[in-house]
Amino acid sequence: MIKKLTRHGNSYALIIDRPILDLLKIEPETPLEVSTDGDNLLVMPVRDEKRRKKFEAALADTNRKYGGMLKRLAE
Repeated sequence: MIKKLTRHGNSYALIIDRPILDLLKIEPETPLEVSTDGDNLLVMPVRDEKRRKKFEAALADTNRKYGGMLKRLAE
């Protein structure tokens, strides 16, 4: 899906379609974490802190073990 930013006051907004919000169980009051990996914009609903830390540890372990190989595959 390709989206364009929409002007919102002095800023720009990304409109997320209802089916995606429903799939991710995001409501208007759901806190969202916005971050970047340097190339991509990541928008994630904030979930259980314990689960998030476990995921981040697993991701770091995977990157440590396989990061070089994954980078070569991406080239």
